[in-house]
Amino acid sequence: MAISLVTQFLPYVDELFTTESKKSLLTNQDFSWTGAHSIKIYKIGTSEMTDYSRNPVPGFTGSRYGTIHDLDATTEEFTLKNDRSFTFAIDKLDNDETARQLAAASALARQVREKVVPEVDSYTYGVMCESAGTKPAALALTQENIFDEILNASNTLDNAEVPETGRILVVPPDVYTAMKRCRDIILETDIGADLRLKGVIALIDGATVIKVPAVRLPENFGFMLAHPCACVAPTKLEDYKVHEDPPGISGSLVEGRIVYDAFILENKAKAIYYQAQAAAAKAATE
Repeated sequence: MAISLVTQFLPYVDELFTTESKKSLLTNQDFSWTGAHSIKIYKIGTSEMTDYSRNPVPGFTGSRYGTIHDLDATTEEFTLKNDRSFTFAIDKLDNDETARQLAAASALARQVREKVVPEVDSYTYGVMCESAGTKPAALALTQENIFDEILNASNTLDNAEVPETGRILVVPPDVYTAMKRCRDIILETDIGADLRLKGVIALIDGATVIKVPAVRLPENFGFMLAHPCACVAPTKLEDYKVHEDPPGISGSLVEGRIVYDAFILENKAKAIYYQAQAAAAKAATE
């Protein structure tokens, strides 16, 4: 006797794991692109110090303060390059016959969470690593040397007179594991709830530690110590729409557009220290 067993479909979607963006901790929004596609900012020079001529020789006709120079005033231009979009349709019957698991609102939220946010994060981290003011040669990061390398980064920022407060240490999971195994590192994990919600997991040598999935970071990423003053990461436009029954579609049409970029200020590039891992060493840890 044949028996047809019942198959039941539950109103549940097996969502992909996603990580909240930590970009806001590493970047700033100091400039506005409202009403413009490009902006320019000034870089103003200074005058060298010299000795004051208290008792100039007879016939002296110059300034006792020294030779007069004009100050340099050059500009940096930042033009938004990324104008990205997406679109998809959801048929009314498809939504109805999947227990409404294709609802436009949840589908849009999923698109932003799984596609938009990772793309913007990856782009921003890539720009920061590429334009870092200090990029030592790639090396194998281990539990034996990770603390020394972090201290080297901190020392480099100190000598560049980067503000000591507000520094962020970005590490992928494998490097964070090496940090936890290092006997010399004592991670301060007594972090307030407000910081934990933003993705902060510890403090080390005065820097805030955040862990970012390797998939969002450049290949062979080791760690990055940075101050948020260095990177301006504007989102000029973030526009998401759900059209119900537009011409030609019985259902919902979802559209989205985001205009964003990331820029490193030339005089603040030294506030980013990027240490890459040797490719062979990274493969050995995976």
